[in-house]
Amino acid sequence: LHRLHPSNKSSLYSGRVIFCLDYIIFTLRLIHIFTVSRNLGPKIIMLQRMLVDVFFFLFLFAVWMVAFGVAREGRLRQNEQRWRWIFRSVIYEPYLAMFGQVPSDVDGTTYDFAHCTFTGNESKPLCVELDEHSLPRFPEWVTIPLVCIYMLSTNILLVNLLVAMFGYTVGTVQENNDQVWKFQRYFLVQEYCSRLNIPFPFVVFAYFYMVVKKCFKCCCKERSVGSSVSPPPNSAASL
Repeated sequence: LHRLHPSNKSSLYSGRVIFCLDYIIFTLRLIHIFTVSRNLGPKIIMLQRMLVDVFFFLFLFAVWMVAFGVAREGRLRQNEQRWRWIFRSVIYEPYLAMFGQVPSDVDGTTYDFAHCTFTGNESKPLCVELDEHSLPRFPEWVTIPLVCIYMLSTNILLVNLLVAMFGYTVGTVQENNDQVWKFQRYFLVQEYCSRLNIPFPFVVFAYFYMVVKKCFKCCCKERSVGSSVSPPPNSAASL
């Protein structure tokens, strides 16, 4: 629909973004085909169960991330009213710290004022408060230990916990490798047997036909049940 308006560059770009996302989903959907393989099928089951482990891991990680991000933002800056940069400082930068990117605004000796703004009118984060010597006001004896504790707990404790969860999941699937693969193959064959043979643009008409057919069967069933339950006309006279 966005490509129907080629004169509007914003709609054309939105259509291209949607198309790229759709291509990613379609490509990842092809992984479902490999469940038929005896070797790759169990590996896909492992990936699915490992995604569940990642989902529960994110709950634990969110506690550390929000705690550190809020404390860090409240300690370094105040009166920041731009939601974009608040989200970046509280969520995005602590998330990158889990992968080893150390925040650059926690050390007063290496703080770069060229990458921040004092007024908040530029597309930059808000600068930290300054003291009477034009130096960052935040205490380094608090900021640096907090960063060390945060990276220690996330990069070592939580990441190793996730690796242990992955190991347990892989071991569980490996114990029942053949059985898991046979069940997965059965469900895949059953899915393709019950799926419509019509391609996607015309599948809407097929679903419409199925709904009409279902409603017609329900109406006929109610009429047949009503006719079978009603007594014959001469039954009352015979009684």
